[in-house]
Amino acid sequence: MKTVTAATANRQFSALLREVAAGEVVTVVSRGKPVATMAPVRAADPARAAAHHRLMSRLEEQAPTGLRDWVRDDLYRD
Repeated sequence: MKTVTAATANRQFSALLREVAAGEVVTVVSRGKPVATMAPVRAADPARAAAHHRLMSRLEEQAPTGLRDWVRDDLYRD
């Protein structure tokens, strides 16, 4: 993991993006404190996306199970 100052990140942003695209994780610090992390985007998990699609399809086809006769505040009554 690489650490750079905010000023350096500002001046060398394009170069940092290339490093991140190549797999490097970069932490940006301001006045010695970490303020941001740049990391490569993880690839989408096809199995997770398929499971989400199946769930949403099933929920869209499912009929409502009944009327809701309560409001959110009922959950918090003493």
